[in-house]
Amino acid sequence: MTSTARLPDGFGVRIDPRVRAYSDGRVLIGGSPTRMLKLAPAAAAMIGDGYVKVVDSQTAVVARRLLDSGVGNPRPTALPATSEVTVVIPVKNNPAGLERLLAAVEGLTVIVVDDGSDAPLPVPDRDSVRVLRHERSRGPAAARNTGLRAATTPFVAFLDSDVVPRKGWLEVMLGHFSDPAVALVAPRVVALEPDKGALGRYEHARSSLDLGRREAAVKSGSPVSYVPSAAIIVRRDVLTATGGFDETMHVAEDVDLCWRLQEAGWRLRYEPVAHVAHDHRVGFRKWFTRKAFYGTGAAPLASRHRGSVPTMSMSGSMLFACVAAASRTRLGAVGAVASLSVTMLRLRRMFAELDQPTRIAAVLTAQGFAGGMWQVASALCRHYWPVTFVAAVISPKVRRAVLGFAVAEGLWDWYGHREDGGLDPLRYVFYKRLDDIAYGAGLWWGAVVARDPAALAPRIQG
Repeated sequence: MTSTARLPDGFGVRIDPRVRAYSDGRVLIGGSPTRMLKLAPAAAAMIGDGYVKVVDSQTAVVARRLLDSGVGNPRPTALPATSEVTVVIPVKNNPAGLERLLAAVEGLTVIVVDDGSDAPLPVPDRDSVRVLRHERSRGPAAARNTGLRAATTPFVAFLDSDVVPRKGWLEVMLGHFSDPAVALVAPRVVALEPDKGALGRYEHARSSLDLGRREAAVKSGSPVSYVPSAAIIVRRDVLTATGGFDETMHVAEDVDLCWRLQEAGWRLRYEPVAHVAHDHRVGFRKWFTRKAFYGTGAAPLASRHRGSVPTMSMSGSMLFACVAAASRTRLGAVGAVASLSVTMLRLRRMFAELDQPTRIAAVLTAQGFAGGMWQVASALCRHYWPVTFVAAVISPKVRRAVLGFAVAEGLWDWYGHREDGGLDPLRYVFYKRLDDIAYGAGLWWGAVVARDPAALAPRIQG
């Protein structure tokens, strides 16, 4: 089985609702990053009302192109049996969490890997549960690999001991494997108890493990660039062939795995309909240090995957427009308008064959500028905050601009992640800034320890 194998008959693809169609459906604009997909008239006719079903080799080619371009989302119609899945649970010193998780996966084949707990962990006397033990702790990556090597089923589900899968999680995720090119699927990770005080409610809305409500392909450089290994399902043979998790990494090993699979040509999917609940750390000290720990993972990732962890990613002209606008000067405003006008004219030429090319170019330019300003604000408050802080102390003008960015970016983030019963904007922005300080501190510390500034570099495209 190869990563380019044909989609099976009955497999469906639904055009993402954010995609815009032009020229009677022959041109689709959308995906992430935004792209223009041109279709032959016959291919456009296959899509019909925004849905294409694979019934032959021609529809299979069109469906694959829609998936790989990011403008379509899969709608599988078949799934492997749950008996083809082994659940691997890496655990250290968490007997209560293990007991809770084992109750949730009863009826499935389970391998528990005790990664050097102070005392061997008790497990229920069940034929379906097997226990392996490391006498000394070797880290979660090594524990997962031990379970992977012991499994014999086609699929392996990795679940950390502090998660609890919700009803139907496995069946929803398994359906994606009816696409033979998919090697890994991840669910949405939600809070186990979302109402544990203000910090608990912030983490419920903005957990590093929760990748949001929208289904997506997992691709480096996209809004869902990786998925956490707290809960994933993989093809056992594919993961074995790619060497499993990198045991030398004790942070970001899940990101590294996603990108190695992607580089090998495999597809990865994020399925937010499937929910796995996570017991979030909501004690302030543990929460803050964990966020900083995540930040230290950027340096080893930047070393292994050059250019894949940029602090910002945009064209040089868009960066110039954003910085010029942020200067809040008359000259900066003129420069920003000029740069955006050039961008709009280039896009208009690209879309000249479509109806209303000027309108399309203007909308995409405005979206690009808004996204660029968000990236600049986020980078100043998160990745570069030590530099931003020094500059703000020295310059009152910079201080006022940074304060505006910090508040505006925080409110925009709150608006995008708000939920019923969630935090008010003021407290949300407060915790968001602390979140960014912790991550940024870990990012800089990791770069200093590695003596490699690659994790601090933006990606400026031509």
